[in-house]
Amino acid sequence: MKRRVVIMGAGGRDFHNFNAVYRNDSETEIVAITATQIPYISGRTYPPSLAGPNYPEGIPIIEEEDLPELLDKEQIDEVVFAYSDVSNQTIMTKAHQILAMGPDFKLMGPKATMLPSTKPVIAVVAVRTGCGKSPVSRQVTAHLKSRGVRTVAIRHPMPYGDLEKQGVQRFATLDDLVKHACTIEEMEEYEPHIENGTIVMAGVDYGLILKAAEKEADVVLWDGGNNDLSFYKPDLTICVVDPLRPGHETAYYPGHTNFILADVIVINKVDAACLENVQALHAAIQKWNPTATVVEMASPLTVEDPKMITGKRVLCVEDGPTLTHGEMKIGAGVVAAMKFGAAEIVDPRPYLVGELQKTFDKYPGIGCLLPAMGYGEGQVKDLETTINAVDCDVVLAATPVDIRRILKINKPALRVRYEAQSIGQPDLAGILDEFLSKAGVR
Repeated sequence: MKRRVVIMGAGGRDFHNFNAVYRNDSETEIVAITATQIPYISGRTYPPSLAGPNYPEGIPIIEEEDLPELLDKEQIDEVVFAYSDVSNQTIMTKAHQILAMGPDFKLMGPKATMLPSTKPVIAVVAVRTGCGKSPVSRQVTAHLKSRGVRTVAIRHPMPYGDLEKQGVQRFATLDDLVKHACTIEEMEEYEPHIENGTIVMAGVDYGLILKAAEKEADVVLWDGGNNDLSFYKPDLTICVVDPLRPGHETAYYPGHTNFILADVIVINKVDAACLENVQALHAAIQKWNPTATVVEMASPLTVEDPKMITGKRVLCVEDGPTLTHGEMKIGAGVVAAMKFGAAEIVDPRPYLVGELQKTFDKYPGIGCLLPAMGYGEGQVKDLETTINAVDCDVVLAATPVDIRRILKINKPALRVRYEAQSIGQPDLAGILDEFLSKAGVR
């Protein structure tokens, strides 16, 4: 009898675990994959072309809330938890609920799921969504480029569209974002790399993606998302932590694992954090990973015309996942509003429509910020309608993608950007140069 397994996922790690471990396992049957966190990803099928010959009809993808009914009806032996950025309490609560229904509950580790590469791999990961990992990734690629090293950034999956078409994706120009019908969430991660001249690859089958990247790269950069573990076996792991959320580095899964595994720990946003929080992170590092090299970095802001903020009533549009399951209460837009003397941060909640209202119902702790949700055309339209309805003087577009290129905004909008910058020694540049030397990359 085959071991009957359900994978709990969110459209990323779940697919990778299946591809890496179960696709060719004749002794296991994946009965279903569940979906949560991300809208519009349930009710689909993991297609036969990706699932392989053992699954001629593919694998159904169901809502996580339907899992108890599935466990009740089917003879399920094991449930594999395969998504990230959840609290330790949340994951153990789910484990208890599943164990009470009979099946085993499993977490899969690096030995089973990290694929080896023929090229040196640098993994940039984080302990939480919203730590500022993406700017750190861009600092890494920029430095490697300055040394003449060809780098391909492989981004954590965001397969929100047609899975068959998203098996292996390559992004070298902004036109590729249109070609692949990217969501705002995807563009937020791909566009800054493209603007910096870095090729990005992503998709669903990360074995094939790695093979494609190795043909173009001297060094592969794993640009992790959602504080997940790297899909590839890294030669250097850089983990970003957030002094605005001290304690989260040990309280979330699998961010705490990243924290322990890291060769380098970047304490980001030190320019915006109090000294006490930075010291608390140093103490946590000494306890959990005392051999890691610690780099402190700032995230300085740039705004196109700061004078337009002074004395004005502003709407802060921030990165969506950072405010939702990332649980951040302050973003770059808020920092810019405070720094440049805004008269008021306008609350968007009275103006919410459609899917955005549902987002706030699910994540009531967002507060007076507006997450740039854009997982589909409906959400993009609701975002545009809400922004245009808000009674404010200026919109602060503090997302990695320039939403003014996507939305028709009926009031002045300023782009707020931030990049990572090393402070003192050791610095990221020196660490990367030492890595290149040891790896024999010229």
